Amino acid sequence: MYDVIVVGARCAGSATALLLARRGYRVLLVDRATFPSDTISGHFIMHPGVIRLQRWGLLDKVLASGCPPITKFSSNFGDFTLSGQAPEELDGLPFAVGPRRTVLDTILVEAAAEAGAEVRQGFNVTDVLWRGRHVIGIRGGSQNGTVAEERAQLVIGADGKRSKIAQLVRAPVYRESPSLTCWYMSYWSNFPCEGLDINWRHRRIVFTFPTNDGLTFQGVTWAHQDFHEFRQNIEQNYLDTLTMMPDLAERLPDARRESQFYAMADLPGFFRKPYGPGWALVGDAGHHKDPVPAHGITDAFYDAELLADSIHRGLAGEQPLEDALTDYEKSRNARAIPDYEDTCQRARLEGWDAPEVLALRAALRGNKEDTSQFYAVMARAIPREAFFVPENLQRIMRLTANPIS
Repeated sequence: MYDVIVVGARCAGSATALLLARRGYRVLLVDRATFPSDTISGHFIMHPGVIRLQRWGLLDKVLASGCPPITKFSSNFGDFTLSGQAPEELDGLPFAVGPRRTVLDTILVEAAAEAGAEVRQGFNVTDVLWRGRHVIGIRGGSQNGTVAEERAQLVIGADGKRSKIAQLVRAPVYRESPSLTCWYMSYWSNFPCEGLDINWRHRRIVFTFPTNDGLTFQGVTWAHQDFHEFRQNIEQNYLDTLTMMPDLAERLPDARRESQFYAMADLPGFFRKPYGPGWALVGDAGHHKDPVPAHGITDAFYDAELLADSIHRGLAGEQPLEDALTDYEKSRNARAIPDYEDTCQRARLEGWDAPEVLALRAALRGNKEDTSQFYAVMARAIPREAFFVPENLQRIMRLTANPIS
Protein backbone atom coordinates (compact mmCIF):
# COMPACT_ATOMS: atom_id res chain seq x y z
CA MET A 1 0.00 0.00 0.00
CA TYR A 2 1.21 3.50 -0.87
CA ASP A 3 0.94 6.65 1.18
CA VAL A 4 -0.04 8.64 -1.93
CA ILE A 5 -0.94 7.84 -5.54
CA VAL A 6 -0.55 10.73 -7.98
CA VAL A 7 -2.47 10.43 -11.26
CA GLY A 8 -0.86 12.63 -13.92
CA ALA A 9 2.91 13.02 -14.22
CA ARG A 10 3.34 16.39 -15.87
CA CYS A 11 4.08 19.67 -14.09
CA ALA A 12 1.77 19.55 -11.08
CA GLY A 13 1.81 15.79 -10.62
CA SER A 14 5.54 15.16 -10.90
CA ALA A 15 6.31 18.15 -8.68
CA THR A 16 3.90 16.90 -6.00
CA ALA A 17 5.30 13.36 -6.20
CA LEU A 18 8.86 14.71 -6.04
CA LEU A 19 8.21 16.79 -2.94
CA LEU A 20 6.41 13.99 -1.09
CA ALA A 21 8.98 11.35 -2.02
CA ARG A 22 11.77 13.60 -0.75
CA ARG A 23 9.99 13.63 2.60
CA GLY A 24 10.11 9.86 2.72
CA TYR A 25 6.56 8.98 1.70
CA ARG A 26 5.82 5.96 -0.46
CA VAL A 27 4.53 7.51 -3.69
CA LEU A 28 3.18 5.96 -6.88
CA LEU A 29 3.14 8.33 -9.89
CA VAL A 30 1.19 7.19 -12.95
CA ASP A 31 0.44 8.68 -16.35
CA ARG A 32 -1.15 7.33 -19.50
CA ALA A 33 1.60 9.07 -21.49
CA THR A 34 5.21 8.00 -21.77
CA PHE A 35 8.10 10.43 -21.50
CA PRO A 36 9.53 12.32 -23.25
CA SER A 37 6.32 13.37 -24.96
CA ASP A 38 4.73 16.67 -25.87
CA THR A 39 1.39 18.06 -24.85
CA ILE A 40 -0.69 20.85 -26.38
CA SER A 41 0.02 23.63 -23.95
CA GLY A 42 1.98 26.80 -23.47
CA HIS A 43 5.26 26.36 -21.65
CA PHE A 44 6.30 29.72 -20.25
CA ILE A 45 7.41 29.68 -16.60
CA MET A 46 7.25 32.94 -14.67
CA HIS A 47 9.80 33.93 -12.03
CA PRO A 48 8.21 32.18 -9.01
CA GLY A 49 8.33 28.98 -11.05
CA VAL A 50 12.00 29.62 -11.84
CA ILE A 51 12.66 30.02 -8.12
CA ARG A 52 11.00 26.68 -7.42
CA LEU A 53 12.98 24.92 -10.11
CA GLN A 54 16.13 26.27 -8.49
CA ARG A 55 14.92 25.30 -5.01
CA TRP A 56 14.26 21.75 -6.20
CA GLY A 57 17.68 21.53 -7.85
CA LEU A 58 16.27 21.39 -11.39
CA LEU A 59 16.91 24.82 -12.91
CA ASP A 60 20.43 23.95 -14.03
CA LYS A 61 19.06 20.88 -15.83
CA VAL A 62 16.47 23.01 -17.62
CA LEU A 63 19.10 25.52 -18.74
CA ALA A 64 21.54 22.75 -19.68
CA SER A 65 18.89 21.36 -22.06
CA GLY A 66 19.49 24.33 -24.34
CA CYS A 67 16.56 26.37 -23.05
CA PRO A 68 17.70 30.03 -23.00
CA PRO A 69 17.16 32.07 -19.82
CA ILE A 70 14.73 34.91 -20.45
CA THR A 71 16.16 38.13 -19.06
CA LYS A 72 14.34 40.67 -21.22
CA PHE A 73 10.67 41.54 -21.72
CA SER A 74 9.33 43.74 -24.55
CA SER A 75 5.85 44.84 -25.46
CA ASN A 76 4.14 46.89 -28.16
CA PHE A 77 0.48 47.84 -27.86
CA GLY A 78 0.31 49.81 -31.08
CA ASP A 79 2.32 52.70 -29.64
CA PHE A 80 6.02 51.78 -29.50
CA THR A 81 8.24 48.98 -28.22
CA LEU A 82 8.96 49.16 -24.51
CA SER A 83 11.80 46.89 -23.33
CA GLY A 84 13.26 46.09 -19.94
CA GLN A 85 15.97 43.86 -18.49
CA ALA A 86 15.73 41.73 -15.37
CA PRO A 87 16.67 43.91 -12.36
CA GLU A 88 19.68 43.15 -10.18
CA GLU A 89 17.59 42.16 -7.16
CA LEU A 90 16.62 38.91 -8.88
CA ASP A 91 20.04 37.61 -7.76
CA GLY A 92 21.09 36.54 -11.19
CA LEU A 93 17.99 34.45 -11.86
CA PRO A 94 16.18 35.12 -15.13
CA PHE A 95 12.76 36.69 -15.41
CA ALA A 96 11.50 33.40 -16.78
CA VAL A 97 12.24 30.29 -18.85
CA GLY A 98 10.28 28.62 -21.63
CA PRO A 99 11.39 24.96 -21.94
CA ARG A 100 9.58 22.63 -24.32
CA ARG A 101 7.30 20.23 -22.49
CA THR A 102 9.23 17.29 -23.93
CA VAL A 103 12.16 18.60 -21.88
CA LEU A 104 10.52 19.99 -18.75
CA ASP A 105 8.14 17.12 -18.06
CA THR A 106 10.88 14.54 -18.53
CA ILE A 107 13.15 16.38 -16.08
CA LEU A 108 10.33 16.45 -13.51
CA VAL A 109 9.40 12.77 -13.96
CA GLU A 110 13.02 11.70 -13.65
CA ALA A 111 13.48 13.87 -10.54
CA ALA A 112 10.43 12.28 -8.92
CA ALA A 113 11.83 8.81 -9.65
CA GLU A 114 15.28 9.81 -8.30
CA ALA A 115 13.56 11.01 -5.12
CA GLY A 116 12.08 7.54 -4.62
CA ALA A 117 8.66 7.74 -6.25
CA GLU A 118 7.60 4.68 -8.25
CA VAL A 119 6.74 5.85 -11.77
CA ARG A 120 4.45 3.93 -14.12
CA GLN A 121 4.29 5.37 -17.60
CA GLY A 122 1.68 4.30 -20.12
CA PHE A 123 -0.79 3.50 -17.32
CA ASN A 124 -4.38 4.62 -17.88
CA VAL A 125 -6.56 5.05 -14.80
CA THR A 126 -10.13 3.89 -15.45
CA ASP A 127 -11.68 4.10 -11.98
CA VAL A 128 -11.09 4.83 -8.34
CA LEU A 129 -11.60 2.30 -5.56
CA TRP A 130 -14.03 3.11 -2.79
CA ARG A 131 -14.68 2.04 0.79
CA GLY A 132 -18.07 3.57 1.43
CA ARG A 133 -17.62 7.24 0.48
CA HIS A 134 -13.87 7.17 0.93
CA VAL A 135 -11.46 6.80 -2.00
CA ILE A 136 -8.85 4.14 -1.21
CA GLY A 137 -7.07 3.60 -4.53
CA ILE A 138 -7.17 3.35 -8.30
CA ARG A 139 -7.85 0.81 -11.02
CA GLY A 140 -6.23 0.99 -14.44
CA GLY A 141 -4.32 -0.73 -17.18
CA SER A 142 -0.95 -0.57 -18.85
CA GLN A 143 -0.34 -0.48 -22.58
CA ASN A 144 0.30 -4.23 -22.68
CA GLY A 145 -3.22 -4.88 -21.39
CA THR A 146 -2.30 -5.66 -17.79
CA VAL A 147 -4.98 -4.51 -15.33
CA ALA A 148 -3.97 -3.46 -11.84
CA GLU A 149 -5.45 -2.07 -8.65
CA GLU A 150 -3.39 -0.03 -6.22
CA ARG A 151 -4.30 1.38 -2.82
CA ALA A 152 -3.18 4.45 -0.90
CA GLN A 153 -4.13 6.74 1.93
CA LEU A 154 -4.68 9.52 -0.59
CA VAL A 155 -5.26 9.65 -4.36
CA ILE A 156 -4.25 12.90 -6.05
CA GLY A 157 -5.67 13.96 -9.40
CA ALA A 158 -3.05 15.93 -11.35
CA ASP A 159 -4.52 14.96 -14.70
CA GLY A 160 -5.46 18.29 -16.22
CA LYS A 161 -8.52 20.44 -16.67
CA ARG A 162 -10.61 17.46 -17.91
CA SER A 163 -9.45 15.42 -14.92
CA LYS A 164 -10.69 11.84 -14.82
CA ILE A 165 -10.16 11.78 -11.06
CA ALA A 166 -12.24 14.93 -10.59
CA GLN A 167 -15.04 13.37 -12.64
CA LEU A 168 -14.96 10.09 -10.73
CA VAL A 169 -15.12 11.75 -7.31
CA ARG A 170 -17.62 14.35 -8.56
CA ALA A 171 -15.57 17.28 -7.33
CA PRO A 172 -17.80 20.37 -6.99
CA VAL A 173 -17.06 23.23 -9.41
CA TYR A 174 -17.34 26.95 -8.67
CA ARG A 175 -16.39 30.31 -10.21
CA GLU A 176 -16.86 29.03 -13.74
CA SER A 177 -16.23 31.17 -16.83
CA PRO A 178 -16.44 30.30 -20.53
CA SER A 179 -13.47 30.05 -22.90
CA LEU A 180 -12.35 33.59 -23.69
CA THR A 181 -9.49 33.10 -26.17
CA CYS A 182 -8.30 30.67 -28.81
CA TRP A 183 -4.68 29.97 -29.68
CA TYR A 184 -2.60 28.72 -32.57
CA MET A 185 1.04 28.05 -31.80
CA SER A 186 4.08 27.05 -33.81
CA TYR A 187 7.88 27.03 -33.69
CA TRP A 188 10.21 28.99 -35.95
CA SER A 189 13.89 28.91 -36.86
CA ASN A 190 15.93 31.97 -37.82
CA PHE A 191 13.52 34.23 -35.95
CA PRO A 192 15.71 36.34 -33.63
CA CYS A 193 14.19 36.79 -30.18
CA GLU A 194 16.01 38.04 -27.09
CA GLY A 195 13.26 37.39 -24.55
CA LEU A 196 9.49 37.54 -24.18
CA ASP A 197 7.87 39.78 -26.82
CA ILE A 198 4.20 40.67 -26.36
CA ASN A 199 2.48 42.36 -29.29
CA TRP A 200 -1.14 43.44 -28.89
CA ARG A 201 -3.73 44.81 -31.26
CA HIS A 202 -7.46 44.91 -30.64
CA ARG A 203 -8.60 41.30 -29.92
CA ARG A 204 -5.23 39.95 -31.10
CA ILE A 205 -2.03 39.10 -29.19
CA VAL A 206 1.18 37.39 -30.22
CA PHE A 207 3.51 35.94 -27.59
CA THR A 208 7.06 35.23 -28.78
CA PHE A 209 9.96 33.73 -26.83
CA PRO A 210 13.05 31.55 -27.37
CA THR A 211 12.95 27.87 -26.44
CA ASN A 212 14.94 24.67 -26.96
CA ASP A 213 16.77 23.66 -30.14
CA GLY A 214 17.36 27.25 -31.21
CA LEU A 215 13.67 27.68 -31.99
CA THR A 216 11.31 30.53 -31.25
CA PHE A 217 7.78 29.93 -29.96
CA GLN A 218 5.05 32.11 -31.45
CA GLY A 219 1.57 31.85 -30.03
CA VAL A 220 -1.16 33.81 -31.81
CA THR A 221 -4.20 34.59 -29.67
CA TRP A 222 -7.64 35.64 -30.89
CA ALA A 223 -10.88 36.28 -29.07
CA HIS A 224 -12.71 32.97 -28.68
CA GLN A 225 -15.75 34.20 -30.60
CA ASP A 226 -13.45 34.46 -33.64
CA PHE A 227 -12.31 30.83 -33.43
CA HIS A 228 -14.42 29.56 -36.32
CA GLU A 229 -13.22 32.43 -38.50
CA PHE A 230 -9.58 31.71 -37.64
CA ARG A 231 -9.78 28.00 -38.41
CA GLN A 232 -11.20 28.65 -41.90
CA ASN A 233 -7.65 29.45 -43.01
CA ILE A 234 -5.25 28.82 -40.15
CA GLU A 235 -1.96 29.59 -41.84
CA GLN A 236 -3.15 32.78 -43.51
CA ASN A 237 -4.85 34.13 -40.40
CA TYR A 238 -1.79 33.24 -38.30
CA LEU A 239 0.54 35.04 -40.71
CA ASP A 240 -1.83 37.98 -41.11
CA THR A 241 -1.79 38.43 -37.33
CA LEU A 242 2.01 38.39 -37.23
CA THR A 243 2.23 40.96 -40.01
CA MET A 244 -0.08 43.27 -38.04
CA MET A 245 2.81 43.63 -35.58
CA PRO A 246 5.71 45.64 -37.11
CA ASP A 247 8.26 44.24 -34.64
CA LEU A 248 7.43 40.72 -35.83
CA ALA A 249 6.75 41.45 -39.50
CA GLU A 250 10.29 42.69 -40.09
CA ARG A 251 11.71 39.35 -38.87
CA LEU A 252 9.36 37.12 -40.85
CA PRO A 253 10.95 37.13 -44.34
CA ASP A 254 14.05 35.20 -43.24
CA ALA A 255 12.27 32.93 -40.74
CA ARG A 256 11.05 29.39 -41.32
CA ARG A 257 8.21 27.59 -39.59
CA GLU A 258 9.53 24.26 -38.27
CA SER A 259 6.38 22.65 -36.89
CA GLN A 260 2.70 22.22 -37.48
CA PHE A 261 0.16 24.55 -35.90
CA TYR A 262 -1.05 23.53 -32.45
CA ALA A 263 -4.51 24.74 -31.46
CA MET A 264 -6.00 25.51 -28.05
CA ALA A 265 -9.62 26.59 -27.84
CA ASP A 266 -11.11 24.54 -24.99
CA LEU A 267 -10.05 26.92 -22.22
CA PRO A 268 -12.79 27.20 -19.59
CA GLY A 269 -12.13 28.91 -16.30
CA PHE A 270 -13.10 27.27 -13.03
CA PHE A 271 -12.18 26.24 -9.52
CA ARG A 272 -12.90 22.77 -8.19
CA LYS A 273 -13.09 21.83 -4.55
CA PRO A 274 -9.64 20.29 -4.36
CA TYR A 275 -10.12 17.61 -1.74
CA GLY A 276 -12.51 15.10 -0.25
CA PRO A 277 -12.41 11.79 1.65
CA GLY A 278 -9.28 10.05 0.36
CA TRP A 279 -8.66 12.35 -2.63
CA ALA A 280 -7.17 15.70 -3.63
CA LEU A 281 -6.65 17.72 -6.83
CA VAL A 282 -3.69 19.82 -7.93
CA GLY A 283 -2.74 21.91 -10.96
CA ASP A 284 -5.28 22.34 -13.76
CA ALA A 285 -7.37 19.53 -12.26
CA GLY A 286 -8.16 21.83 -9.35
CA HIS A 287 -8.11 25.26 -10.96
CA HIS A 288 -7.87 26.48 -14.55
CA LYS A 289 -7.85 29.90 -16.15
CA ASP A 290 -7.14 31.42 -19.53
CA PRO A 291 -3.44 31.15 -20.53
CA VAL A 292 -3.09 34.84 -21.51
CA PRO A 293 -1.02 35.72 -18.39
CA ALA A 294 1.09 32.54 -18.83
CA HIS A 295 0.70 31.55 -15.19
CA GLY A 296 -0.30 27.90 -15.64
CA ILE A 297 2.98 26.09 -14.95
CA THR A 298 3.98 28.54 -12.24
CA ASP A 299 0.61 28.02 -10.54
CA ALA A 300 1.07 24.25 -10.83
CA PHE A 301 4.38 24.54 -8.97
CA TYR A 302 2.82 26.81 -6.33
CA ASP A 303 -0.01 24.38 -5.72
CA ALA A 304 2.27 21.33 -5.70
CA GLU A 305 4.20 22.87 -2.80
CA LEU A 306 1.02 23.86 -0.98
CA LEU A 307 -0.50 20.41 -1.36
CA ALA A 308 2.68 18.52 -0.45
CA ASP A 309 3.08 20.63 2.69
CA SER A 310 -0.56 20.05 3.66
CA ILE A 311 -0.37 16.30 3.07
CA HIS A 312 2.81 16.12 5.14
CA ARG A 313 1.14 17.88 8.07
CA GLY A 314 -1.78 15.49 7.83
CA LEU A 315 0.12 12.23 7.38
CA ALA A 316 2.76 13.20 9.96
CA GLY A 317 0.03 13.77 12.54
CA GLU A 318 0.64 17.48 12.96
CA GLN A 319 -3.05 18.11 12.29
CA PRO A 320 -6.01 16.07 10.96
CA LEU A 321 -5.57 15.46 7.23
CA GLU A 322 -8.96 17.00 6.41
CA ASP A 323 -8.01 20.17 8.27
CA ALA A 324 -4.70 20.29 6.43
CA LEU A 325 -6.45 19.94 3.07
CA THR A 326 -8.94 22.63 4.07
CA ASP A 327 -5.96 24.92 4.65
CA TYR A 328 -4.65 23.93 1.22
CA GLU A 329 -7.83 25.10 -0.48
CA LYS A 330 -7.86 28.36 1.49
CA SER A 331 -4.22 29.11 0.67
CA ARG A 332 -4.67 28.22 -2.99
CA ASN A 333 -7.74 30.42 -3.34
CA ALA A 334 -6.24 33.38 -1.48
CA ARG A 335 -3.57 33.57 -4.17
CA ALA A 336 -5.47 32.27 -7.20
CA ILE A 337 -8.87 33.97 -7.03
CA PRO A 338 -7.61 37.59 -7.44
CA ASP A 339 -5.36 36.43 -10.28
CA TYR A 340 -8.28 34.58 -11.84
CA GLU A 341 -10.51 37.66 -11.77
CA ASP A 342 -7.76 39.79 -13.33
CA THR A 343 -7.17 37.14 -16.00
CA CYS A 344 -10.85 37.05 -16.96
CA GLN A 345 -10.60 40.77 -17.72
CA ARG A 346 -7.30 40.62 -19.61
CA ALA A 347 -8.39 37.61 -21.66
CA ARG A 348 -11.14 39.65 -23.30
CA LEU A 349 -8.27 41.20 -25.27
CA GLU A 350 -9.79 44.64 -25.02
CA GLY A 351 -8.62 47.78 -23.24
CA TRP A 352 -4.94 46.99 -23.35
CA ASP A 353 -4.57 50.45 -24.90
CA ALA A 354 -6.60 52.28 -22.28
CA PRO A 355 -5.38 55.90 -21.85
CA GLU A 356 -3.91 55.26 -18.41
CA VAL A 357 -2.01 52.22 -19.73
CA LEU A 358 -0.53 54.12 -22.67
CA ALA A 359 0.31 57.08 -20.42
CA LEU A 360 2.28 54.86 -18.07
CA ARG A 361 4.08 53.20 -20.97
CA ALA A 362 4.99 56.62 -22.37
CA ALA A 363 6.26 57.69 -18.95
CA LEU A 364 8.45 54.59 -18.71
CA ARG A 365 10.01 55.11 -22.14
CA GLY A 366 13.70 55.82 -21.61
CA ASN A 367 13.43 55.06 -17.88
CA LYS A 368 15.40 51.80 -17.65
CA GLU A 369 15.21 51.29 -13.89
CA ASP A 370 11.45 51.69 -13.57
CA THR A 371 10.80 49.74 -16.78
CA SER A 372 12.75 46.83 -15.27
CA GLN A 373 10.57 47.04 -12.16
CA PHE A 374 7.44 47.21 -14.33
CA TYR A 375 8.37 43.98 -16.10
CA ALA A 376 9.46 42.38 -12.84
CA VAL A 377 5.84 42.76 -11.75
CA MET A 378 4.67 41.12 -14.98
CA ALA A 379 7.07 38.22 -14.36
CA ARG A 380 5.71 37.99 -10.79
CA ALA A 381 9.24 38.58 -9.51
CA ILE A 382 8.10 41.42 -7.27
CA PRO A 383 4.59 41.99 -5.87
CA ARG A 384 2.22 44.20 -7.81
CA GLU A 385 1.76 46.50 -4.83
CA ALA A 386 5.49 47.25 -4.85
CA PHE A 387 5.05 49.12 -8.13
CA PHE A 388 1.38 49.96 -8.73
CA VAL A 389 0.83 52.32 -5.82
CA PRO A 390 -0.26 55.94 -6.37
CA GLU A 391 2.90 57.52 -4.97
CA ASN A 392 5.18 55.42 -7.19
CA LEU A 393 3.11 56.00 -10.32
CA GLN A 394 2.98 59.73 -9.57
CA ARG A 395 6.76 59.79 -9.15
CA ILE A 396 7.22 58.13 -12.57
CA MET A 397 4.85 60.59 -14.23
CA ARG A 398 6.67 63.52 -12.62
CA LEU A 399 9.98 62.25 -14.01
CA THR A 400 8.47 62.43 -17.49
CA ALA A 401 7.07 65.92 -16.92
CA ASN A 402 10.37 67.15 -15.44
CA PRO A 403 13.17 65.09 -17.05
CA ILE A 404 16.58 65.30 -15.45
CA SER A 405 18.99 66.93 -17.89
